[in-house]
Amino acid sequence: MMSMNWPANIIFCEVGPRDGLQNEAAMLSLEQKIELIEGVAEAGVPIVEVGSFVNPKAVPQMADTDLVAKRIRRMPGVEYRCLVANKKGVERAVGAGISKVKLTLSASESHAKANLNKSISELLDGFTECVSYAREKKAEVSGAISTAFGCPFEGKIPVGRLVDITSRFISLGITELSLSDTTGMANPRQVYDTVSLMQDKFPDVRWFLHFHNTRGMALANITAGLNAGVIRYDASLAGLGGCPYAPGASGNVASEDVLHMLGEMGISTGVDLDMMIALAKRLRQWVGHPTDSFVLKAGKVSDLVAMTAAKKQPR
Repeated sequence: MMSMNWPANIIFCEVGPRDGLQNEAAMLSLEQKIELIEGVAEAGVPIVEVGSFVNPKAVPQMADTDLVAKRIRRMPGVEYRCLVANKKGVERAVGAGISKVKLTLSASESHAKANLNKSISELLDGFTECVSYAREKKAEVSGAISTAFGCPFEGKIPVGRLVDITSRFISLGITELSLSDTTGMANPRQVYDTVSLMQDKFPDVRWFLHFHNTRGMALANITAGLNAGVIRYDASLAGLGGCPYAPGASGNVASEDVLHMLGEMGISTGVDLDMMIALAKRLRQWVGHPTDSFVLKAGKVSDLVAMTAAKKQPR
């Protein structure tokens, strides 16, 4: 099934400030969020999802995204993007100085209803004015298809539905899209087959993959994506995250786990892993509970090797 033809490098996006925090009971301060975002940018992360412009009553953890976006120190060459749900969200993003917005909808009708109380078709229709306004304001637009590999309400998602939704996004002029495993239902073979098909059908789309580690398959799914030729991946520091409208959906795959695995495989990320681990440890303290991160528990492979070598030195 897989060729084991690994890419030489990947493009990494940190989604912790948005997807990682949106379902946390602990409310991070404005200063903590800014420290987190500036820290990952300093570590060399090229894309940072700084928050979302959605109804603060629905997602109170994101209520201060306007202030966060206005106050962060921008690093040259770093893309700062935000999630939006409607034109009002785009207006807020542009007003806060964000030049890249991401429109998201679910591949599952049931999840779409639970999340935004609209059908897939209604959401896509609403995206027209969002894109038009963003272009008027010189802002870029990307898209995301959540529950792309499975939905707890409907089970596996037919690939034909992904094709239809992607076609609609392209008709709006959106050619950067994420396939998101919102509830951690994907498996490596499914990922390889689905991603290969989508790339064949839509070769001009810049694909991102976004995996949750609900059933422990996220890293395996990333390797399947790598084999299929995808080079863009989302992850969240310390493995925080989860969709508030998806039962049992645990956090995103941990950024430090992904970066560690890729480094051990000889795949370049351009990101300082030690800096990211330090940030993940700080974030874990801030939220006040254990998180789903293997590297935070066991350390890096290179640390273990170094410790073993040190013990063998004559005294």
